[in-house]
Amino acid sequence: MGEHYFEARPGTPSRPRSVDLVLPDLHLRLRTDSGMFSPDRLDPGTRILLETVPPPPAHGTLLDVGCGYGPIALTMAKRAPGATVIGVDVNERALELARDNAASTDTGNARFLLPGEVDPELRFSALWSNPPIRIGKPALHDLLLTWLPRLTPDGAAHLVVQKHLGSDSLQRWLEQQGFPTRRIASRSAYRVLHVAARPQEGHL
Repeated sequence: MGEHYFEARPGTPSRPRSVDLVLPDLHLRLRTDSGMFSPDRLDPGTRILLETVPPPPAHGTLLDVGCGYGPIALTMAKRAPGATVIGVDVNERALELARDNAASTDTGNARFLLPGEVDPELRFSALWSNPPIRIGKPALHDLLLTWLPRLTPDGAAHLVVQKHLGSDSLQRWLEQQGFPTRRIASRSAYRVLHVAARPQEGHL
């Protein structure tokens, strides 16, 4: 795909455009740009996640890992206006657009941060993500092991992964790491995985 969307400062020339996020309960027009994930359309995996995931917790702090320009985090925030939603990404161009999209859609309960800017004491009642599989398996595993242990005892993550990019092997790996994992949806070669907190995480 040329320059990777997970670069901190994409060198790809800016080419602003917009994407319509249309769901049964929501319609948002979001600004996008070159140098980020799926800038020309809502990625089908993201759509499948947002159409199949259970409602987010009404309160608490919710997390989107690899938020890009914000479609997942903003959907969480609109569906749970009493919660605080944090979107994290390493791509600074994407984060700037996500903040703009939060402002333009009047989504005041969503914040967008670099990973290092997140309070290390925060625990998350839910985590939704279309994770950046193409960073490679070791980096992906490190990413997930950074955030999944920070789920609250009754918290859960929902991840969408293409089957041919390793959804089934990822499910097995998550189980091996102590995270109870099950598939809750399968559509168009995508899997949506429900990942529960490790039983011992409640003692953090």
